[in-house]
Parts: sequence; C-alpha cells; structure tokens
Amino acid sequence: MKHLTASAVLVAAVLTGGSVAAEPQAEVLHWWTSGGEAKSVALLQEEFAGRGGTWIDMPVAGGGGDAAMTALRARVLARNPPTAVQLKGPAIQEWYEEGALADISGVAEEQHWADVLPESIAAHMKCDGHWCAAPVNVHRVDFIWANAAILEQNGIKMPTTWEEFNAAAEKLKAAGVTPLAHGGQAWQDATVFETVVLGIGGSAFYRKALVDLDPETLTSDTMKAVFDEMRILRGFVDSNFSGRDWNLATAMVMNGEAAFQIMGDWAKGEFLAAGKKPGKDFLCAPTPGQGFLYNVDSFAIFNVEGEDKKQGQNLLAELIVGPSFQETFNLNKGSIPVRTDVSLDKFDMCAHLSAGDMAAAAKSGSLLPSYAHGMALRGAQAGAITDVVTAHFNSDMTSEDAVKMLAEAIANSM
Repeated sequence: MKHLTASAVLVAAVLTGGSVAAEPQAEVLHWWTSGGEAKSVALLQEEFAGRGGTWIDMPVAGGGGDAAMTALRARVLARNPPTAVQLKGPAIQEWYEEGALADISGVAEEQHWADVLPESIAAHMKCDGHWCAAPVNVHRVDFIWANAAILEQNGIKMPTTWEEFNAAAEKLKAAGVTPLAHGGQAWQDATVFETVVLGIGGSAFYRKALVDLDPETLTSDTMKAVFDEMRILRGFVDSNFSGRDWNLATAMVMNGEAAFQIMGDWAKGEFLAAGKKPGKDFLCAPTPGQGFLYNVDSFAIFNVEGEDKKQGQNLLAELIVGPSFQETFNLNKGSIPVRTDVSLDKFDMCAHLSAGDMAAAAKSGSLLPSYAHGMALRGAQAGAITDVVTAHFNSDMTSEDAVKMLAEAIANSM
C-alpha cells in the first residue's frame, strides 16, 4: 500500500508537469521574550502557520539584543544562518556588506511597499537600492511612563521639563516612593541618556552629537549639563537596579513600587498585557524636550539554501508588512504601524500622541534616529558612547571627565 501511494504521488507529479510543492519554512531569530513582545510575535507565528508555513522559533532573551547578535554571528560563521533575524538600522547594512543578506525586492514590489512606507524608514530597509529587510513598526523611544495613582496621591503632574521632573522626584523620594524605575543594563542607561541629550540640547544638538559625532559638540558645556542631569537621575533610582530587565522596571511602575520609567513605547505593551488602561492606571508623555526619537523594528532576510526556506522568507516578509499584521501586532506591542495607510481607530491615546508627534517632527526636522537602539550609528561608535555613559552612571565620575572620555572613545572607535 505504501508503494502504491508513493507511485500515485509520482504519477500525479509527472501528469501535472511539476513536483510536490515545498512548504514555506522560517527559522526566526529574535529577542521578543517579555509579555507584550511574546504575545506580539505569537501573532506572526499564527499568521504564518495559517498560510501553510512551518515556523521555527529562536528567541534569545535580552531586551537590547546583544545576546541575540552573539548567537547570530555563531550561526553565520557556521554557514547555517536563520531565515530571518530581528535587525535594524546600520546593522542591516553591516550584514549586507558581509554578503549575508538576500534580495526580497520581488515581494516588496509586488506588495507596493514603496507606496505605503515613509521614505526615511524605507531607506533603512534597502541595501544598495534593493530591499533586504522588512519593517515591523515605529517605536518612540523618548517616552516617560507613570503610575497614575501615585502621581495623584502626591499632587504631581507629568513633567514637561527636566527641572519639573527633578522637583517631582525629590517630592516622591521624601514621601518614601522610588521616583524612577530603572534597570542597570548598558542599553537602558543609553536609552535614558539619549532622551536627556534631546531634552537638554534640542534636536539640532542631538543630531550633531549622536548622529554626526561632532567633537566640539561632544565636549561642549551642553553635553556636560547632560551628564549633570544623568548624575541627578542616578539619585532617583533604587539600590537594587543593577542587572534588572526593563520589563521588571515597568512592573515596578505598574505595581506601585515606583512612580516613573523612562523607556520606549514597548513598555506600553507590558501595561496593556497586564490589563492596565492608559489615562486611568498609567500615564504617558514625551520625555522633557522637543523632538521624536524613533526605533524601527525590522527583520533582515538572510541568504539560505532550500526552496522551502526561500518560500518561507518571502511569505514572512509579505506578512510582516501586510496591513492585518501591522494593526494586530502594533496594538499588542505598544508601537504604531510603519504603514501610513493603516487606521489608528483601534489604537489608544498614547499611540495617537506618538503618531501625531511623529508627523509634526517629520515636518520640523526633529524626527531623529535613536542611537541607543541601533538606528543612528554603527556598532563600534554606539558601543563607545554607551560604555562611557554606563561608566559615568555607575561611578562618581565628573561630567568634565565624562565628556573627555566620550570624545576619546569616539575617536578610538573610528
């Protein structure tokens, strides 16, 4: 009977002039492992399976993605790369220059990506003019989150300047409340730092310092003021912050253990996953200052062997940028859709705030790539800055010494 079945399949293939179609398969390397993130990536797995695909999940914990990049390099060196990898910003081009990325222009052109993606974001997804990555969303990095009840109990409004934040934090500290929930990990230190750079220096200063790496800007009095504020913020963090994951810091705000957290809008995904309501249980606002720091999650598509894997990466790219996934994913993740044609009717007040501010920032020239989240700089330069920021945050280093070290670190990384 087994031989008859096999023969029947062979005859059918001959009669139709083809072969049995390969099922799409995708091994996906990512670091979406926390509550809101895990729920979001599960939606993509469901859509992929619904289209007949086999998803092989490769999650690597660590909010900044450092551990995931170590795992990726090992796989590429072993000549066995995953099908798709969560990558963003200049890191995409770095892997392309190593000959590791595939061309998915066929999918992009068929799905008319150029017509529905903002031009500045689309540029991150191309390698020498060809599409090599698929964007998932737009995250705003410069957000501050607060426990609504704690602020109300202490007569505090969401701060609009760093002076207001410092005054509110001192008041909370005197009342026995931890003012700022923070995780002592390098990328979290960098996240806070870049929001302070934007808030104190402004968008033009941010661009000169953290995009252009201008030496005079890096050693300026304004940059010293940034480090002064970082020293003040360090005093508002609890003593157990070292090594804490970002989502655990979010939980501190959620559970009333701390008042504020400075974190990108992926933190909102944690609040929503826990059933918390924006405007009622938690509050959101831009960190003090004018501008918009963006972080675009995306998946780079790697060169793989096998028709099933190639079909898998094409299907994956199509689904990632598709309108259905763009809506459902971002509703869970806390971000906003990267497509400009997706309705925001189902999105909350924080998402509408983010979308409105992004549109305004694009017009004013203050829409800026996040250095801390891999959008503005290559790894060596970003790492050099972060090393100095973390060294300062965890020591008694003066602001004068910090700016000198910053300039030297950048020069040595070039």
